[in-house]
Amino acid sequence: MKHILFLIFIPLLSLGQEWTYVPDDNFEQTLIDLGYDDELNDSVLKSNIDTVMFLSVSNQNIFTLIGIEDFNALQILRCSGNMLSELNLNSNFNLRRLFCGGNQLSSLDLANNINLIVLRCGNNQLLDLDLANNSLLQELFCRNNELLNLNLKNGNNLALDSLFITNNPNLSCVEADNLNYLTTNFNVLGGSIDSQHYFSSNCNKFNLEEPYSSGKIIRTHSLLGGTSNNAHFFLKVYDNGTVEKIYSTTSPK
Repeated sequence: MKHILFLIFIPLLSLGQEWTYVPDDNFEQTLIDLGYDDELNDSVLKSNIDTVMFLSVSNQNIFTLIGIEDFNALQILRCSGNMLSELNLNSNFNLRRLFCGGNQLSSLDLANNINLIVLRCGNNQLLDLDLANNSLLQELFCRNNELLNLNLKNGNNLALDSLFITNNPNLSCVEADNLNYLTTNFNVLGGSIDSQHYFSSNCNKFNLEEPYSSGKIIRTHSLLGGTSNNAHFFLKVYDNGTVEKIYSTTSPK
């Protein structure tokens, strides 16, 4: 009778275990190769992954990282060189370093990853990147994307010691806090930015009737060159380091 009870008890224990859904076979196979799983069945035992701090799954032809949300302790994620079109890291609160370059990402939400210090997301299709919540950020490599908007206004730009955003031809204004620091340390000559990139504390200022800065305007540039009176964008440079992008149908004063 004791033997019969034992055989029945084992399946009941298994039913009480928590599993994480991992639909991508290449992702799961990589987890098997790393010793976190033992069977290709679209699921991984949660207790095998919820304490993992470092995960490298680069160059594995992975299409989705669904299941990454249960890597609760994850601090470093390397997933470059895959086929990812989306990456949900909203539950990975401990993430500090993210290497996700060479995928097909058009968006990347890192608002919940407040501990992030390194972000390398080059060679994707990113259109917008908002890092306003990432005040610990020290390195940003975001070259070869399709950025239209980049927000570095996180209240701590002095922490940033590496910035490379070249080959983003559709980007002009980079929103930030410490304009003097960024302009001094990250420029075209250093290979950090493209020639049309500039830093501003407000990239969405278009109203010419409202004062933008308490400083004095020292020069005005047309983004098309010269002092054309055609309707297009102009840059106003103030003596306090502020730069304003405006749209005008006439030459701005």
